[in-house]
Amino acid sequence: MTGPGIPDDSRYPPPRAASLYTEKRLGTNPWSIAAPGGRYGTVVMDIANPAVARGKIYAAQDRGEPIPAGSAADADSAPTTDPRRAIEGLILPMAGHKGYAISFMFEVLAGVLTGSAFGSGVVGPYRATGRSGVGHLLICVDIRSMADPAEFEERIEALIEETKSTPTAPGAAQVFVPGEPEARTAERLRTEGITLADDTWTALTRIAATTAVPLPAARTAPAKSEEFPG
Repeated sequence: MTGPGIPDDSRYPPPRAASLYTEKRLGTNPWSIAAPGGRYGTVVMDIANPAVARGKIYAAQDRGEPIPAGSAADADSAPTTDPRRAIEGLILPMAGHKGYAISFMFEVLAGVLTGSAFGSGVVGPYRATGRSGVGHLLICVDIRSMADPAEFEERIEALIEETKSTPTAPGAAQVFVPGEPEARTAERLRTEGITLADDTWTALTRIAATTAVPLPAARTAPAKSEEFPG
């Protein structure tokens, strides 16, 4: 099986919010497409449509670091690199009008078509109260309905191999296919553990005490900055 999934998620404004718009209307509407990659595992694209993920803005706030220019506007629709002001304001769509158009059409698919909430009717995941109303659209394609599975596997392996054999630019070690960096990171973190900002660990400790859920054992690790974009 292969197919996309589209949730109707947290809100952001139409494009050019920094000059024309001051309220959130459309979802960031993340979407994912996964396909079996033969001996290379699963090929996975999993992205949202804002210039930067809201979770990375919260992480930057925890670390006291700025966010990339052009990724957010404050509550007055002025461009900002301050994560605190970005959280109070608006996350901008990736690629300007293109990211806006993709999100609008996914709002149609995951919100309007499914009978779920849409537009300002959706309560985003960072609001503590209110019914979400979020919708999801899942599409699965049975490979056997369109191609011989063995031939599909052969063809996708050929595509992966051709892509990864592309000559690299100076300073680049290799070419990755979608999902490959994440798979390698997951494998590495199973051994090394996951580094959390101090504020994040403090918050988890507080939640664990409130819910009587024990935290896993922690160990001290050198501070590392999380990379943008995301």
